[in-house]
Formats: sequence, C-alpha cells, structure tokens
Amino acid sequence: MISANDLSPAELAALLHFHADAGVEWLLEEEAIDRFAEFEAMKAARRPAAAQAQQQHPAAGERPLPSQAPPRPNAATRPAPAERAASGPQPAIPDGEAVQQARFVAETARSLVELKTAIEAFSSCNLKHSARSTIFASGDAESGIMVIGSAPSAEDDREGMPFSGKSGQLFDKMLAAIGLKRSAILLTQVIPWRPPGNRAPSAAEMDICRPFIERQIALAEPKAILLLGNFSARFFFGENDTIHGLRGRWKEIAVADCVIPAIASLHPQDLLTAPVNKRLAWNDLLAFQAKLKSLSLLRN
Repeated sequence: MISANDLSPAELAALLHFHADAGVEWLLEEEAIDRFAEFEAMKAARRPAAAQAQQQHPAAGERPLPSQAPPRPNAATRPAPAERAASGPQPAIPDGEAVQQARFVAETARSLVELKTAIEAFSSCNLKHSARSTIFASGDAESGIMVIGSAPSAEDDREGMPFSGKSGQLFDKMLAAIGLKRSAILLTQVIPWRPPGNRAPSAAEMDICRPFIERQIALAEPKAILLLGNFSARFFFGENDTIHGLRGRWKEIAVADCVIPAIASLHPQDLLTAPVNKRLAWNDLLAFQAKLKSLSLLRN
C-alpha cells in the first residue's frame, strides 16, 4: 500500500480526482474502526452457528440419530406464497410504469410543498436509491424568475441543496452581478437525485423525472427561465447541439398551459473548468437581466 506521505501534491490531487470521478466521496470513516477486532468478532460469532449446522447436517455417509433427524416440512409449517415473495427480492418496476406513476404523483400535487413531499416519497427511480438527498426547488416561488440546473453534484447531494460548493459560490457571484440573489429567485434542477459518479442520466431516468420538473414549472408559473448547462438546455429545447450552440438565444418552452421564454447559458462548473468562457456567460446574463427588466421583474 502506498502512503499519502509518499505522493507529491500533484500525484495526490490526481488520485483524489480519480476517486471523485469514480463516485467515491469519503475516503475515511468519521470514527476509527478496528477492522481486525471486528473480523475476529465475526469469526467467533460464526463458530456456534457452524457447529449447530454440522449437528443438523452430518457429513455424507453418517446416518443421523432419530432425535437429530430434521423435521419434514408439511403444509402447516411451509411458508405461504405471499410470505416467500415478501422475503425474496422484489422485481423492478418497468420504466413505462414508473413514468406513469411519476405523472400521477406530479399531477395530483396542488402546491410546491405537496410536490416536494411526493417526490421525497417516490421510489420508482433507480437514482433515488443511490442518492443521499432529494434536491427540490428553493427560493422565492412568487418571484417570476426561475433558474434550472442539470443534475445534483456530489456537493449538492451532500448539502441537500442545488448549486453547492465552489460552483455554488461562483453562481452566487453571477447572480449578484445582475442584481439578483438566490433567495429572491426559484432555483431547481432537472433531475432531483444525483446520478452515481456524476454520470449522465439515462433516457428512462429522464422520462421518469420529467413530470416532476415540469410540474414545478407549472406550479411556480415563472415569467422567464434561465437554463444552466448542456443537459438542461438539451432537455428543454429538444436539441442535440452543445451548450455553445444552444446558449444566448431566447426560445419558448411549453409546460402544461404555459409558454415561457427561456435562455440557456454555461453551467458554473463549466466556467470553473474553462474560465475563458466567462465572457460568454456574462453576455447571457446581461440578456437575461434585460428580459427581466422588460417584464418588470427586476428594477433598473
């Protein structure tokens, strides 16, 4: 085993990035655990069980005594079919059925509070089982201003809120540059659960999550939407171009009975990776600011 003390800062940083890309978020337990003592305790606990199993199931060629012969199962002791089914693994819900469930859950919610509770209780999406947090809309739902990101990052999942960590700090600066703050807008993400290893959501996962984000929009009724990131722009615009081809142009997206103007820009994480693109994002923010002023959603 290589000690961290033997690695240079650059090698250690590369190793940490490798673990982060693989979905590893914590390398150490919060409290020290003696694995050797734990292993010995497990072996000690198994010895009585092994001895009992040997008595009940003697080796081949040995005839068990009458008192040791295992009882033959009968109809009274045999578990019922329902009990056997409950004790075994449950079959996965087909994607089509999961989409229908998501639509029903979303449509029956009459407020953002009800929708949040319903999404937190929803368990028919695989992403829910690997994520720590359910990320839902936060901020001012009455502002008429909505910003939608892509999917939760590791920091979002850990903190339980969208745009956390360094990208969140940059995002706050971006909002402040055009006279906004996150508490004064409605901030959410397309996917409420972090995909393992920050991978892209599958087509089935997107279909399952679509009713939830569309219902958030329908209940909030924003007057203008800012989409951040390639995934978010493709999701709503229905195009396969990159964010550089989708950004900076106003388009209309239809949700329920609402048709809302939306503009796409680069995600803060993209700007941390390639700071040279900040000038492009700044132009998009100025366009978004101008639209908000024209709609009387932002003071001059």
